[in-house]
Amino acid sequence: MMANSSEPFLPAEIPEQFNIGQYFLDDPAGRHPHKTAIAREPDRVTYAELAALANRAGNALQELGVSRGDRVLIVLPDSAEFIASFFAAAKIGALAVPVNPYARTADYIHYIEDSEPRVAIVHTEALEAFLPASSERPQMPIIVVGKGKHETHGVSCASWNDWIASASDTLAPADTASGDSAFMLYTSGSGGTPKAAVHRHGDMLVATRNYAQGVLGLHADDVTFSTSKLFFAYGLGNGMYFPLAFGASTILNPKRTSIEHVIELVSMYRPTVFFAVPTLYAAILREAETAGRVLDFTSVRQCVSAGETLPAEIFDRWKRATGLEVLDGIGSTEMLHIFISSRPGRCKPGSCGFPVPGYGAKIVDDAGSEVAAGEIGNFWVRGASAFAEYWRIPELTARTKRGGWVVTGDKFLRDSEGYYHYCGRADDMLKVAGMWVSPVEVENALLGHPHVAEAAVVGATDARGLTYAVAYVTLRAGCEGSGELAEEIRSHIKARLVSHKVPREVRFCGELPKTVTGKIQRFKLRATTTPG
Repeated sequence: MMANSSEPFLPAEIPEQFNIGQYFLDDPAGRHPHKTAIAREPDRVTYAELAALANRAGNALQELGVSRGDRVLIVLPDSAEFIASFFAAAKIGALAVPVNPYARTADYIHYIEDSEPRVAIVHTEALEAFLPASSERPQMPIIVVGKGKHETHGVSCASWNDWIASASDTLAPADTASGDSAFMLYTSGSGGTPKAAVHRHGDMLVATRNYAQGVLGLHADDVTFSTSKLFFAYGLGNGMYFPLAFGASTILNPKRTSIEHVIELVSMYRPTVFFAVPTLYAAILREAETAGRVLDFTSVRQCVSAGETLPAEIFDRWKRATGLEVLDGIGSTEMLHIFISSRPGRCKPGSCGFPVPGYGAKIVDDAGSEVAAGEIGNFWVRGASAFAEYWRIPELTARTKRGGWVVTGDKFLRDSEGYYHYCGRADDMLKVAGMWVSPVEVENALLGHPHVAEAAVVGATDARGLTYAVAYVTLRAGCEGSGELAEEIRSHIKARLVSHKVPREVRFCGELPKTVTGKIQRFKLRATTTPG
């Protein structure tokens, strides 16, 4: 596969025989073995070292009896071991199943019961929550990654270093096809129990070609830093297979995300492409404004946001603070990465941009007919990176995949200039006085108030059975909630939006419920919302 070429191999068509372990690790290691693949680990890891580590893990998995189609559960922070475990599983024809290493025991019980993994590779810091869940599958070998002593509570575990010590660092890839299953990614569960989307070997190459090359123009001199973790579909591309495909370097942060640490890593390791979610951009700005700090993002050529729509107010403040535009994008676990995106030099604040090259998009009514520009409708997308199926949920797969299109469950509108605007999840939309209200639009207006740090809008029903909007607001440091401030905020919205979009109530809270990937869990707010 052109392993001796100095340039990455991005074929126009995906080869029939294709394995992501070979393409994203073996081939780059052949082109530039001594180049830095991971810029911080805390020690740098070269392409040759990373490929050898994955090969050892793949051989060790086979020695445990892992075979084609088996699942390998990966419960690791962002690290060389994560990348090695992921590609080791895929390289031997098994399925990598990365999950949140900071989850609860109940979450791990679900992941184990649902995916039925043959082996679990777990970090020491996750053991306390993971081991009680492992009783659901007592025959499952557990490999432990991390330094220091750890309590296993009588559960048999093997050390990662001991496990791979005698394994060979050469491994031939399984003869997988591009359409064979390679990995499973669990949705973030913003609306309930996580479900796994199964992706094929070819899907990563499609996302790389369409977005990383087609929009970002990634190249070998880039250094990527993703604040979104590798177990999240967005982070998996940003921090793993995108940079590997181009022979670039990635900065990995194995710790939980903290604003101070993110700013420190940017200053220390000088990324050229920075990926985050809207809540993190807002938090960095708050930290800088509160501390009177000048943000040094001078090494960065491109900032990217996804996960939820980026409010125009955050876009404008970030550009003033750093001089950088943020490319806002919308993607999904089902499509693997971003499929609607702004373009460098073509950013319209509050908009997500246009379909990424290689993807098709349409906005339809409930009957499936396309709506006119400016009308809110159901968003459908298609492209070759679409998931194969929801793991063992055929009826949901059939409802979601229709004639080559993926029904996203999102509401969008396309304006007169062709820009796409995310309006919210279908179940988050409100109908007030017979007219649609996008919670995202109201939240963006709320964020324009100088005292508002974060906002979420949900619906409530009054005694007459009529729906109205309720705004949940967190305030910036030094501000206190009051009836007067609530009315001031409502007046701020009245001056900017038509009357039926103005929240009837403004409720102050210490924090908004979010998924681990930063998405606001509006369903939790709806569950606690009673008429005021």
